[in-house]
Amino acid sequence: MSDNSSGKEITVPPIADELGRVFEREGHELHLVGGPVRDAVLRRRVSDLDFTTDARPEATEAILRAHCSTVWTTGADFGTIGGLFRGEQVEVTTFRADAYDRVSRNPVVRYGDRLEDDLERRDFTVNAMAVSLPGHEFADPFGGIADIARRTIRTPASPESSFADDPLRMLRAARFAAQLGFDVDPGTLAAMRDMAPELSRITAERVRDEFVKLMLAPDPVVGLRLLVDTGLAERFLPELPALRMEIDEHAQHKDVYEHSLQVLRNAIAHETDGPDLIGRLAALLHDIGKPETKDVTPGGGVTFHHHDVAGARLARRRMRELKFPKADVQAVSLLISLHLRFYGYEDSEEGGWTDSAVRRYVTDAGAQLDRLHVLVRSDCTTRNRRKAERLRRDYDAFEERIARIRAEEDLRAVRPDLDGNAIMALLGLPPGPEVGRAWAYLKELRLERGPLSREEAESELWAWAAREGIAPRPDAG
Repeated sequence: MSDNSSGKEITVPPIADELGRVFEREGHELHLVGGPVRDAVLRRRVSDLDFTTDARPEATEAILRAHCSTVWTTGADFGTIGGLFRGEQVEVTTFRADAYDRVSRNPVVRYGDRLEDDLERRDFTVNAMAVSLPGHEFADPFGGIADIARRTIRTPASPESSFADDPLRMLRAARFAAQLGFDVDPGTLAAMRDMAPELSRITAERVRDEFVKLMLAPDPVVGLRLLVDTGLAERFLPELPALRMEIDEHAQHKDVYEHSLQVLRNAIAHETDGPDLIGRLAALLHDIGKPETKDVTPGGGVTFHHHDVAGARLARRRMRELKFPKADVQAVSLLISLHLRFYGYEDSEEGGWTDSAVRRYVTDAGAQLDRLHVLVRSDCTTRNRRKAERLRRDYDAFEERIARIRAEEDLRAVRPDLDGNAIMALLGLPPGPEVGRAWAYLKELRLERGPLSREEAESELWAWAAREGIAPRPDAG
């Protein structure tokens, strides 16, 4: 174990020292390891506390049960025991010296006896540092401090060996580059390119989880570029590299790939309550329907008719394959399908938006309205300042229009002026499809004309029933 003077400057949470003294009294080593040490070196906030120990899992569990209010053993097969120590969540893992079959990503768990062996099996040098507790002896056998100073992502072992053991580490390299703002070491980067096909060994759920962490990073564009440039994106999100469409001298159009990355950055700039995964995914994927719908006109122009519809379909398919929750799939695909709607209203023959059009916009967006506002604003990446300013003013006016109409009626849950019970009573109908059709007609009327009085709604219902050939029962009404 190396003693590095830089390590002595690291401030560890007092609770870590306290737990270290507990293990020391029981005759065992305890080391703060991985991300918490990296973040302490970077003077970032240390949150999750990960520890490693020479104690075997059974001994760790006994120690934690004697000093924790709650203990869990869900990771015991991999040597990890967790608990609530003084109100803080901690996880303690026995030194590992695993071997991998290199067919699946699952290691053959083997416990080690040396801290250095445990650190060598970790993903990157910046995560392969440790601080002994409570003595604060600093271990950095693979040069993590130097790589932090160089702002470099590098593997402790050879990148080929590391990625063969666990191909998911290639995605982690892109994620840490996005989270930390670091560059990937050239040798590590070359291995990512060469070994990208190995990602097929990883389950969709694990790939999704790593991709989500990247998307929530401070600058996901850094990581996304790495995924595209190394060919990794082709393995799980081929729609992204497909945006790099050829631009020839006869069919000029905006670089859709660069535009999409800029829209993502624009959307991030609009965030006010922390990273928004749904908004970021919609921004990144909003134009993925363009390659499929690209058409060159006789005059040499380029069109992408209905790329919003195609993009929503492609996003649904890809997110389902990556096992995203159903609600996330629906939200992202809805935003993509609606991201052009505003421009249609802007160019309408009426020269603006009717109240009916505004109601439909708000009703169709539903709970995603605020995100849709952000997406539409972020989609403006023109360098023409006059055009950009006009679009901003137009959308400002549109949002003010929505606010005014909302002040007059509740647009978030537009419902017909008569409910199903009233429809059945007025027409003398039993529950069934005719009641549903009448309800849908009255809802459309509400969207078109706004709230109706009770008398107006009843009159419209009677007129509709007459047109539909529905004869009310004699005792109806």
